[in-house]
Amino acid sequence: MATTEECRGALDRLSDNLAQADGDVRSAASLDRSLSCHIKDLDVTFTGRLAAGRIEVLDTLDGPPAEKADIRLAMTGDDLLAMVDGRLNFAKAWASGRVALEAGFRDLLRLRALL
Repeated sequence: MATTEECRGALDRLSDNLAQADGDVRSAASLDRSLSCHIKDLDVTFTGRLAAGRIEVLDTLDGPPAEKADIRLAMTGDDLLAMVDGRLNFAKAWASGRVALEAGFRDLLRLRALL
């Protein structure tokens, strides 16, 4: 089982990957939105912002997110690590229910490039 520190590191690597992306992925990552990522098996939530093509983690909280972020993710720590490492396809994980993604309709349309 992944640790909180490993999950935080994975989010930092994802942020680095987004910052280096180009084309449609870069455009999708350029949103300025609040973000939460609930790691279900650890019952911890990382909160922050997706802005200027990067993910900035601002806080780590116990339990599910207290406030509703613009973009909300939920998954296990192992699934987060596998996605960032390229061993798990986000779209397949989302379609199978392993990863939950909630956002407004417009944001989902823009985020589809990341899927």
